[in-house]
Amino acid sequence: HDLLQLSASARAKLTGKDVAMIFQDPTTSLNPCFTVGFQLAESLKLHLGMDGKAARKRSIELLEQVGIPAPESRLNVYPHQMSGGMNQRVMIAMAISCKPKLLIADEPTTALDVTIQAQILDLLRTLQKDLNMALVLITHNMGVVSEMAQRVAVMYAGQIMETRSAQDIFQSPQHPYTEALLAAMPERSDGATRLSTIPGMVPGLFDRPSGCLFAPRCTYATQHCRTERPELRDWQSGMVRCHYPLQGDRV
Repeated sequence: HDLLQLSASARAKLTGKDVAMIFQDPTTSLNPCFTVGFQLAESLKLHLGMDGKAARKRSIELLEQVGIPAPESRLNVYPHQMSGGMNQRVMIAMAISCKPKLLIADEPTTALDVTIQAQILDLLRTLQKDLNMALVLITHNMGVVSEMAQRVAVMYAGQIMETRSAQDIFQSPQHPYTEALLAAMPERSDGATRLSTIPGMVPGLFDRPSGCLFAPRCTYATQHCRTERPELRDWQSGMVRCHYPLQGDRV
């Protein structure tokens, strides 16, 4: 489906049912005025046509599936009465309630402490396998990428700069931005006293350079890069948006 071509009513039938999303901060994504049970049952009634009794039973099953203890009693609590990690599990339960074909997780662990982050990632991996659904994970954490992803799309200023398998991305990046991102990881500092950084700022929506969007910050940029914007093109095992893709240690 091309969502942009669908009517509002047709799109509403897909979102929440075939396509679901988890947001990065569960405390602002859940409605503080309604109980967990009410919010879980809402999508079950809307998309699956369940009555109140069936929706309640399914809600208990969902909370149990995402690892929330005493799920029946949790239906009657409000989001502020639960921890951030528990609220994120509720969000995941809501997202998978209709067994979506695609789950989009936007920074699902950003607002959580490190221990809870690992638990949520393990849960997402298990659910992806059990429900046989596609998972699109949006993150700035390269450690999460290496642990979770099979295929990676590296984005900069709203554009895909490179897309390849996760293994290829980490072993031999082909876009200078990807290379710079990996070089900034502490585990790749090779004992240096200062971490590698990317100079400059990400361009805004209304002050974009005429050429490659990364050119002002790129150590390999030429005049061609600064004047002509590259297209995303096939390159070796993936796609890259660069006039001079990296090969090994150099252009």
